[in-house]
Amino acid sequence: MTDDIMTPEMRDARYVMHPLTDARANLQSGPLIIDRGEGIHVYDLAGNRYIEAMAGLWSVGLGFSEPRLVAAATRQMERLPYYHPFSQKGHGPMVDLAERLVTMAPVPMSKAFFTNSGSEANDTVIKMLWYRANALGQTQRKKIISRQRAYHGITIAAASLTGIPANHTGFDLPLPGFLHLTAPHYRRFARPGESEEDFATRLAAELEELILREGPETIAAFFGEPVMGAGGVIVPPRTYWEKIQAILERYEILLVADEVICGFGRTGRMFGCETYGIRPDVMVLSKQLSSSYLPISAILLNGRMFEPIADLTHTIGTFGHGFTGGGHPVAAAVAVETLRIIDERDLVARAAEAGAWMQERLATLADHRLVDEVRGVGLMAAVELTPARLADPAAWPTGALGRRAAQLLQQQGVISRAMGDTLAFCPPMIIDREGIDAIVAALRTTLDLCLKEATP
Repeated sequence: MTDDIMTPEMRDARYVMHPLTDARANLQSGPLIIDRGEGIHVYDLAGNRYIEAMAGLWSVGLGFSEPRLVAAATRQMERLPYYHPFSQKGHGPMVDLAERLVTMAPVPMSKAFFTNSGSEANDTVIKMLWYRANALGQTQRKKIISRQRAYHGITIAAASLTGIPANHTGFDLPLPGFLHLTAPHYRRFARPGESEEDFATRLAAELEELILREGPETIAAFFGEPVMGAGGVIVPPRTYWEKIQAILERYEILLVADEVICGFGRTGRMFGCETYGIRPDVMVLSKQLSSSYLPISAILLNGRMFEPIADLTHTIGTFGHGFTGGGHPVAAAVAVETLRIIDERDLVARAAEAGAWMQERLATLADHRLVDEVRGVGLMAAVELTPARLADPAAWPTGALGRRAAQLLQQQGVISRAMGDTLAFCPPMIIDREGIDAIVAALRTTLDLCLKEATP
């Protein structure tokens, strides 16, 4: 069959290898091809409409086809379509964005460094941490602490930070020197009778034990998402971040807050750090920074992080790291306009209000036979399913129920994402109560259909 009579789905199956996809399955059936988007909705080639309840990949905060972002990109393309930040060069949009981010940070920051994705940003932070340690003569201080079920990206070092087995299996990851602690998922990992505060105390003690076992002088930093996203929307237990930070401060270990998903309103505050009282040395930003209209990410460094690095660059004569597209003028211009819109439309407060409604409505599903837990904060939520109450739980291996539910939910006109048996919800921040109600109604129908299928 020639390409001119093949469907786009068939051509995709022939030519495209997809991320986070069973490649053999795509060869057999091809993907869902999305043709256009508007507001909270996307449309496939047949014209079917879906609520994008994951905002793409946790990221299209302003929804699809926002005309001001299209106009910002067009203006910048016409003026300066590309320039780079290498060798002491710069351009206006990058300067504007850096100033905006440094001044709006929830704790004092010194500089912004630009990359293209959260993965690149986290890889860059790791290199910066090693560089800083060498600058200070602390050549042993190279180990990094993360957590099981964390997601920090898929490049080699960022994937080593990530604590999800599917991102390690087959890749010979994680690399040595990346250490993982228990995920702060209270319902899953708390001991019988253990309160949230006691659970947090135990996790802080686990952190301290790890530091002492490895040697405080060997630990460079702790990486953490304020709320763990791709690991299942894991909301930290009460007092968790307070107790973790106290341990890090005791041993002078830097804290890196991965705000790639949480940043710019997703938790109901501008940053997840504000929601949980986190005082990081480094912040990693992406996704909603440009509403994902163009690839861009930013690293914010405080003086404690930046000054030793600056000293070593002066000794060497350069900082031997950077990306061709880092701080791209068109992406930076779109990011600046995104932040303006968030401010002008008061979208953080709107997300807090809509998020409270979403949490309330999803909670009405908690007593469904297939639901194990409903959890979330702001406009981030997860509904974790379980086959344990079915007649034949063994017929549903881990992940099978979540995959089937996601398929059925898509047939109901809502795109979610199955993470194992957990369905995630992270709609655009412009969503209203009507949109949220439509998601919850479709999910209830989906759960009933799943139950019917699974019941002999």
